[in-house]
Amino acid sequence: MQRSNAGDVTYDDPWYDALASGWGESAAAVALPLARPGPEAAPSAAADIYLEVQRSAAFQEVRRRYRRFVVPGAVAFLLWYVAYVVTATTVPGLMARPVAGAVNVGMLAGLGQFLTTFLLTWAYVRHARLRRDRAALELRWDTQELTRGRGGAS
Repeated sequence: MQRSNAGDVTYDDPWYDALASGWGESAAAVALPLARPGPEAAPSAAADIYLEVQRSAAFQEVRRRYRRFVVPGAVAFLLWYVAYVVTATTVPGLMARPVAGAVNVGMLAGLGQFLTTFLLTWAYVRHARLRRDRAALELRWDTQELTRGRGGAS
């Protein structure tokens, strides 16, 4: 930590001076910090912890729940979009058929694209909140506990 001119404490930010480099300064005047010194075993230990968490049953369950929602949802939405585009290009008479006044089938289908986007987003958020967020948060806490060296249940 360093003291600032105002007397309060500031944090050492290795990127603070690097952001302004090249603005009227010579390249030799700017000393960019390299890697922070630290124990060599720490990165491999952290990598081992993350690999252990990735192999855990809890992580696999979170990924399984994610995929079980996202893959069918994405496929259904893409099929609906492709059907809209194909219908608009191959059967323009159907899309031009009036429904009410100036509103035609193509306009309703186009608005349906927006509606399904919002509905799919709402369903995704609800699914994440009800089925994955709690388990993912527990995994996050366990991982942080393991990386701090205090143990942690995984």
